Amino acid sequence: MKNLVFFILLATIFSCKENASTEKVATQTVQKDFVWEGANIYFLLTDRFNNGDSTNDVNFERTQETGKLRGFEGGDIKGITQKIKEGYFTKLGINAIWMTPIVEQIHGGTDEGTGVSYGFHGYWTKDWTSIDPNFGTKEDLKELVSIAHKNGIRILLDAVINHTGPVTEKDPVWPSDWVRTGPACTYDSYEHTVSCTLVENLPDIKTESNEAVALPPQLVEKWKAEGRYEQEVKELDAFFARTGHPRAPRFYIMKWLTDYITEFGIDGYRVDTVKHTEEFVWQEFKKECDAAFAIYKKNNPEKVLDNNHFYLVGEVYNYTISDGKAFDLGGEKINYYDNAFNSLINFELKWNVKQMAETAVFQKYDSLLNTDFKGYGILNYLTSHDDGQPFDKEREQPYKTATMLLLTPGTSQVYYGDESARDLTIEGTVGDATLRSFMNWEDIQSKEETQKILEHWQKLGQFRANHMAVGAGKHELISEENGLVFSRVRNDDKVVIGLNLPKGNKEITVSSIFNNGEKVNDFYSNQTVEVKEGKVSFTSKDTVVLLEKK
Repeated sequence: MKNLVFFILLATIFSCKENASTEKVATQTVQKDFVWEGANIYFLLTDRFNNGDSTNDVNFERTQETGKLRGFEGGDIKGITQKIKEGYFTKLGINAIWMTPIVEQIHGGTDEGTGVSYGFHGYWTKDWTSIDPNFGTKEDLKELVSIAHKNGIRILLDAVINHTGPVTEKDPVWPSDWVRTGPACTYDSYEHTVSCTLVENLPDIKTESNEAVALPPQLVEKWKAEGRYEQEVKELDAFFARTGHPRAPRFYIMKWLTDYITEFGIDGYRVDTVKHTEEFVWQEFKKECDAAFAIYKKNNPEKVLDNNHFYLVGEVYNYTISDGKAFDLGGEKINYYDNAFNSLINFELKWNVKQMAETAVFQKYDSLLNTDFKGYGILNYLTSHDDGQPFDKEREQPYKTATMLLLTPGTSQVYYGDESARDLTIEGTVGDATLRSFMNWEDIQSKEETQKILEHWQKLGQFRANHMAVGAGKHELISEENGLVFSRVRNDDKVVIGLNLPKGNKEITVSSIFNNGEKVNDFYSNQTVEVKEGKVSFTSKDTVVLLEKK
């Protein structure tokens, strides 16, 4: 018997060594249930989050003095990976990271009266097939996705199909069969929102065209200089042969964007400027993303994180959950969900939180998500990179921001620095630049109040990540006496949450969720109590209670 145990143990050791990398990923991926409808997504500007490699801070002679916060500040892919390794995102309860575009940006700068601006934000593409060296390298991205997945974190990149970068002395306009350079959009009709340029000097891709076009000469010249022209053409030929698509501008870009799925295994795309492009484009894009994700999973079975679909969330500017699934665009009702997006960014929550009581917000979102949006989702936010009217611009209500963002039904989007009350009123900035300062790591290190705010975000975030029921479950009101108490239930995942409760002694009715004699843990105060006569009673200094079965 002892010999048998020894040989079993020996075999297990060799098996573990042989499959060490697979086992490591597997142990991470089976720990927690995950659905995108209940995800907690962290949105960051790649250039403004963390500088992990100072050697790549200046490229392409981008050395002109810029307007306030309109130049590259040093953040990069390595900086994000570093924070994943440190456990920053895990402690915050983040299970997906959305990064601004990392593709190669225009080399020159523009000056529209606000001082010189470079493409630090990632939305001014020069070459979809390259990663901008200011952000890092392909090896950096591979490491980021690998490390993120091992920590149960998914990676969303940001897709731009609507436009190229502006025209500068260093960045010539793309050919006229690829782009239009006018008129500028006036947004008063469907045509004046789609078949136009977003702003002056932002060439608009002719996404409506099915006419075959040749590669832009500037890309041909660039790729030849980089020694990869033949390989890029070979891959394009294979893509068009496999799909049967015409060599129209939008399909080139779809090929280049889906390469990031098959090569790196990213988990989703946040899609930019959705309403400025014909809706059929996004149906085509979804089809190609799904195909690319299937190819990646087939070729990399040991790297597959879970069985979730490829996630597409669209930015239809000013879309709200109250619009339902059809958005009114210049008198035309457009459904961007069906056969295209899993989710759309919801621009309404900030107003709901300002104008409605907590219980009314929760009930509204629960009702809509379980009826009109069944099978789909929304992405809630209270702060973003281009919304000049965030919920709490003065950062006077960071605790309420966390509570309402992380506990409202739907997917949550934490904008970098929400959790640390990063300043959104930077003196000397113009427009959205004030929303895009560098992450305030020093405050987290040195300020006690910032640390308290962060701890609140961490507790709520971890509880949300541990329980998909919080974002994706059914909401039921339990009581509004002496505070708000409610439950969230998704399959066997059941929790009870209390807000605005009295400090000190608490007695909470939980009979609809927990049975007498069960041990229940308050995640917020980290103490365990027993259910007696349908209630739990305990003492804590907090006004928030997060109850889960022990």
